[in-house]
Amino acid sequence: MHAHAIKLTVVPGGKSDTEETNTMEPTAKQPTAPVMQARPVPLLADRARREQLATLLKTLLLPLLTFAVVIGVWSYIHTHVAQEFPAPSETWEHAKEVLADPFYDNGPNDKGIGWQLLNSLGRVGAGFGLAALVGIPLGFVMGMSRGMQMALSPLIQILKPVSPLAWLPIGLLLFKAVDPSAIFVIFITCIWPMVINTATGVKAIPQDYMNVAAVLKLGKVELIRRILFPACLPYVVTGMRLSLGIAWMVIVAAEMLTGGVGIGFWLWDEWNNLNVSSIILAIGIIGGVGIVLDLMMGWAQHKLDYSKR
Repeated sequence: MHAHAIKLTVVPGGKSDTEETNTMEPTAKQPTAPVMQARPVPLLADRARREQLATLLKTLLLPLLTFAVVIGVWSYIHTHVAQEFPAPSETWEHAKEVLADPFYDNGPNDKGIGWQLLNSLGRVGAGFGLAALVGIPLGFVMGMSRGMQMALSPLIQILKPVSPLAWLPIGLLLFKAVDPSAIFVIFITCIWPMVINTATGVKAIPQDYMNVAAVLKLGKVELIRRILFPACLPYVVTGMRLSLGIAWMVIVAAEMLTGGVGIGFWLWDEWNNLNVSSIILAIGIIGGVGIVLDLMMGWAQHKLDYSKR
């Protein structure tokens, strides 16, 4: 439908013109093109969440699969190889009995496994602490002085590979007692990783650090406190971590030979009683404590490493 409109235009001089314009009303709406909906793209957060879930499942399922294989082999040995070897279920029942009261005390020769473990950890702590007090400063001296390094390196290379148990008779001869002898063995076997790693860390310090110390005119004590120790701290903690693992292995062997109260002695005593379930339990406890000690040192190593902050 069309409509006509008259537009009046006034022209200067009194004349006027008319102008006709046409307007058209739309008869119908023009069709619009359909809007294409985009396919939803997976969000990065959802993808990351799925990847984390997959990693978690692998972390849990793969170790469980490994332990299942070990238990299967263990059951096979009990059934087909050595029937006197306890079955997994038998060992589990025995472990519940032993761990139900780990801190009983019926005299010096009859203590719970909790007391045995604490005595072993006390010896490890004493020997490890003494090794740190001696080994770390000695490592600094060797790293800072080429003369000291040349003097001490041959002795360290000779003593480092000596078996820990070779030192036990020397300890018994010197101290004539079980506890000091065990601590001495731990000390003499723990000290070498600390010395070597600390000396390596000092020698690995960039020369620029030493130039700054020379410009600031730092003394020996200030040089160690402000520059050398913070820079080589990761090396020091690595040496301590290695030494602690060695100490935990050494104490079990030393206690098996010296007797007294300790997890190593308890293990050997159970073998004399032909209680294989207790031996398997002791092996599990020794391994579990070793993992905890290593995780503790790993956490400290991560926290004290300035390069990861």
